[in-house]
Amino acid sequence: MLSKFTLKNLFSSALVCVLLNSQFSYAANAPLSPVKVDTVTEISLAATADLMATLHSRSYVDITAGVSGRLAWLQEPGVMVQQGQVLAKMDLLPLQLKQAEQQAQIKRASINARYFNNELQRLHKLKQTNSTSQFQLDQTKSQFELAQSDIEIAKLKLAQIEDELDRATVKAPFSGVVTERIVRAGSDINRSDILLKLLDTEHLEARLFVPVKYLAFVSKGLTLNMQAIGQTISTPVTSIIPRTDPLSQTFEVRIQIPEHLNEFWTAGQLVKVSLPIQATKPSLTVHRDALILRKEGTFVVKVDNENKAHRLLVTVGKGTLDRVSIYGEVSPGDKIAIRGAERLKEGQAVVVQ
Repeated sequence: MLSKFTLKNLFSSALVCVLLNSQFSYAANAPLSPVKVDTVTEISLAATADLMATLHSRSYVDITAGVSGRLAWLQEPGVMVQQGQVLAKMDLLPLQLKQAEQQAQIKRASINARYFNNELQRLHKLKQTNSTSQFQLDQTKSQFELAQSDIEIAKLKLAQIEDELDRATVKAPFSGVVTERIVRAGSDINRSDILLKLLDTEHLEARLFVPVKYLAFVSKGLTLNMQAIGQTISTPVTSIIPRTDPLSQTFEVRIQIPEHLNEFWTAGQLVKVSLPIQATKPSLTVHRDALILRKEGTFVVKVDNENKAHRLLVTVGKGTLDRVSIYGEVSPGDKIAIRGAERLKEGQAVVVQ
């Protein structure tokens, strides 16, 4: 007859076997863990330094008066205008009077030309019967030609007046915003006096002053990372002005800003630019999302050809906005998990999405 102690031990052993069999059955039938992977890629990275650049409008101009006279109306500061929209109007009455006067001069010159033309025709007929002298005929011909020249000169003066009338209404050369008004309506102004300032808000560029010792690492077309107010972009260098300021020992780099950032960035704003300061060299890189930070160090999860997960300890080097160089037991072309890797165990089977 079995003792109570022996029965208790047999019951415990049976319970352990049932639990182990249950766990084995669940592991065998458990769904595979889904992961998203990135490929280890060998690219060239360089050490960078963060410099501050200033945003400028590519078109920020002084709007001047086209003619002298009294200013009748001027656009308000802060108003957004489209290309061709009226910015200022001069008092047109003096020019309109000059236009009417010149039109009368053309009419008078035309009457005078017709008179000499008729006189010239009459003298030609008289000359055929020797009833007039050659001198009188030549004199009338000259007067007729002078009258025709007077008409041409009067028409040119009229064209000048019409041009002044056209320039008396100042229009926006491009779309933008009026930032400052220099004079007031009712003022007497001279031609070329500044009326207001117009800023193009659609086309911005960053102007960066770089120490001349980094000139060898910057070239036109080089892609740089820029950041401000939570917005980060990668954009190429538009132009380099290789003239060094003798005091600051810097040269100017200009970078055109994509138009979709106009609603976030504005002229006069400071932006941070990451600039290479060393020669580049190839290194193995992965997406930043692949890094798993723990107290023991930084890990990545490699997915082998059998879709098994292997956690590897790596050393992190320099990087870019989305990629970072790593050193460890990885090779170019290895698949590294960037989603769903945090809870994976060594050798666990996964499914790649």
